[in-house]
Amino acid sequence: MFSKLFILALAASPLVAAHGKIAVMTGDAGGNTTGLGIQGAVIPGAGTNKQTEVDTTVFNSKAAASDGLGKTKAGANTLAGMSAVMAQSGTTLAQASPGGSISGTVHIVTTDGAGPYTAIVDPTGTGAFSTGTKLAVTQQVPGKNGNIAAPKQRSLIARSLVAMGIVKRASNVNEDYPFAATIPAGTTCTGTVGGQSGVCLVKIVNPSNAGPFGGVIAMQMAGTSTAAASNSSTAEKRELVGAKFRA
Repeated sequence: MFSKLFILALAASPLVAAHGKIAVMTGDAGGNTTGLGIQGAVIPGAGTNKQTEVDTTVFNSKAAASDGLGKTKAGANTLAGMSAVMAQSGTTLAQASPGGSISGTVHIVTTDGAGPYTAIVDPTGTGAFSTGTKLAVTQQVPGKNGNIAAPKQRSLIARSLVAMGIVKRASNVNEDYPFAATIPAGTTCTGTVGGQSGVCLVKIVNPSNAGPFGGVIAMQMAGTSTAAASNSSTAEKRELVGAKFRA
């Protein structure tokens, strides 16, 4: 009788929001960046869900190849926010050589922020991922359908309870995993973001039904122009033009 009540109590446990975020990404030719909307340190630390989820990006559409920059608890992500990203990571964005790659760290905050992740490059740098190119992922984040068992749930019995839906999934994970994807050799980046020209945006997103979660990063092809935009209003005008791509 007790065991039945216990199982019913577990089954009634409420689901909580879950997240995964792009902690840092580098290019094979140098440079580094972090996900749009990330606050504080480039590598997020430990903490409770409500402390660590505030800057994780969620996208409106379940389709990876969909337009938009996503949003965090602070509001919609915008291209103007790349200035804050570069203030944290430096003015040299991730640089990919022709046919090169980007690689870095995905931080799984909670259990619905896991892999597998999809990466799509938008050469226009506006968030038009529906017309972008899907990248070949060469190092993947573990998970199934965006879910992973929390560290304390990785025993056989615990995993079975999660699979049966008896134990809530969105527990704190707080673990980093490597991620890498190749950039097609013929990619030409034409965006102007954060005072930099020749910029592509890359959307890195998981398939979680609670999200989807992930982030958007800015990168450049090595050897292309990195001249600053003429003034801050230029970026603001581009932001207005690309407003329809916001989540």
